[in-house]
Amino acid sequence: MEQKKRVNCLYRVSTIGQVEKDDIPMQRQFCREFIASHPDWVLQNEFYEKGVSGFKKSAKERDAMQELQQEAVAGSFDILLVYMFDRLGRRDDETPFVVEWFVRNGVEVWSAVEGQQRFDNHVDKLLNYIRYWQASGESLKTSARTKTRLSQIVQEGRFRGGIVPYGYRLEKQGRFNKKNHEVNEILVDPDEAAVVRIIFEKYVYEGFGAQRLSRWLYNNGYLNRKGTNFANTTIIKMLKNIMYVGILRSGETRSEIFPELQIVPLD
Repeated sequence: MEQKKRVNCLYRVSTIGQVEKDDIPMQRQFCREFIASHPDWVLQNEFYEKGVSGFKKSAKERDAMQELQQEAVAGSFDILLVYMFDRLGRRDDETPFVVEWFVRNGVEVWSAVEGQQRFDNHVDKLLNYIRYWQASGESLKTSARTKTRLSQIVQEGRFRGGIVPYGYRLEKQGRFNKKNHEVNEILVDPDEAAVVRIIFEKYVYEGFGAQRLSRWLYNNGYLNRKGTNFANTTIIKMLKNIMYVGILRSGETRSEIFPELQIVPLD
């Protein structure tokens, strides 16, 4: 009886948001169905990279890729399967050679969507390089589009996402996005804003440092959202956050002052 080829699968998404949207389960289902369509293949192991950028992180920085390479050297599997080849990476100066490395070490590299990557001739090598050159370019374009959109968002006075700074809250105000979903607006939280003003006033007018402020707040019953004392590092970040004067920021982009978001005066 002929021995089946042992398959290791790699599933990767660049952001945690993609994990929450079930991108990895979609990749896993597609790859498992692809394996089932090959009677001489058997699924051996599955590797997951959640929130790992294939453009920003090199193969040496990715634990799953390192483990796959170690197993390849040990000869413990025969096929590396991904949903699409860009799941292996998007770096044109590295990923094509990583793919070729697996093949040279006796591992077939397959995509459930694009088929097998072979290196039978120079054309195969060229096509392999072009694929990741395109993937790298797409990453750069996506990054540029994202930065532009985030800059537009803050210039419009809207929150760009992430953890809402202490002193503010998110609340629906009747605005809908292109998908007709009601979205949250950033608003000043009156109770938290009062604490922010105390922190700034004591720092500016009474000479309190972060450590002294932390003790004073705790002794006077002012706790953070988790019900614990404000850490020194948290206070320092708050004192450096230009959002408290009503200015929104995204990278190098700064908005004008939005009075409705201002908690402390600019001076």
